[in-house]
Amino acid sequence: MARRHVRHWALPVLFTAGVLTLLAGCATPNAAYDRDRSHHRPDGFVNAHPSPHENSEGGFWRWQWERWQAELPPDRPERVARQAPDLQQLQNPGQDLAVTWLGHSSALWQVAGLNILVDPHFGPRASPVSFAGPRRLTPAPLSIDQLPRIDLVLISHNHYDHLDEGTVLALAAQAGGSPLFLVPLGVDAWMAQAGIQRVQRMDWWDRQELGAPGGPVTVHFVPSHHWSSRTPWDRRATLWGGFVVQARVAGAPASLYYAGDTGYAPDFAEIGRRFGGFDLAMIPVGCYLPRWFMRQQHVNEDEAVRIHLDVKSRLSLGVHWGTFRLCDDPVDAPVDGLPAARARLSVPDDAFVLPVLGQTLVLRRGAR
Repeated sequence: MARRHVRHWALPVLFTAGVLTLLAGCATPNAAYDRDRSHHRPDGFVNAHPSPHENSEGGFWRWQWERWQAELPPDRPERVARQAPDLQQLQNPGQDLAVTWLGHSSALWQVAGLNILVDPHFGPRASPVSFAGPRRLTPAPLSIDQLPRIDLVLISHNHYDHLDEGTVLALAAQAGGSPLFLVPLGVDAWMAQAGIQRVQRMDWWDRQELGAPGGPVTVHFVPSHHWSSRTPWDRRATLWGGFVVQARVAGAPASLYYAGDTGYAPDFAEIGRRFGGFDLAMIPVGCYLPRWFMRQQHVNEDEAVRIHLDVKSRLSLGVHWGTFRLCDDPVDAPVDGLPAARARLSVPDDAFVLPVLGQTLVLRRGAR
């Protein structure tokens, strides 16, 4: 039975695998405080600490052949905890510091009066086509229409589970005008082709200063260990990374970090050194099997906990799970895997948790 289920799922994936290589307010002018551009190459971008074996094309097809023959564990999306969103809180956050998990790597950050969406994805599939590719296994906790007006959208990279065309087009068409989109180098060209005009591109260590009701908000684009592609012909043509958001909430500094998609690398210790820690970090914990192929691009739970320690996060939320079956591990694997990883690395249970879908965590109350 399990074998038949996997093959049924694999048929459309193999059909579109050439394209689905993903598997595996105004701003001030763009400012940077580190001009190292060694990750720029004539044929695209590279990781700051590259491995000679990462993301080989032959490895992708070997993986697809192995999973075609495998009896993979089933998904149990009912294990993803969820609750009805507090729409009153979402629509009237004042200047609170709050975060709401919307599924996979999508979240709403509310910071100093700004509404910020991180890698928003409200579509039915993580795919370039509507008839094939990984489908959503847990419904989004709310619709785009139920969101507050969005001021800023952060896009970490261009893979289909992080950059969904239907979602960003709907956000750009929101009442009152488009949010500002902060995107990696090269993704701005894709946005322009899609007709989205309010876009600012960023390189690693660039920062943007934005005005907010509660005072200035600074957004930094930081490295991750990953890659990019939306077609078989644009591998590594655009950059990838994570984001840091800094502001003052209730008179004190506040900081949020999103790692993006990533394998484990020395980048995280550097981020921890530069920023000195975070009130909250969103760190991926899902889509990491098989390790021989995925370890260069996606961390497992143990490596995610190591990132939590490296970046000196006071509270971390595990994301990149619970929504789309992208790899060989089921969508609910972190429900068991993260507690075990915390125990192995002696991290308290309440320091790195799996968020509840739709729940708003108010980290600090600000002015109303």
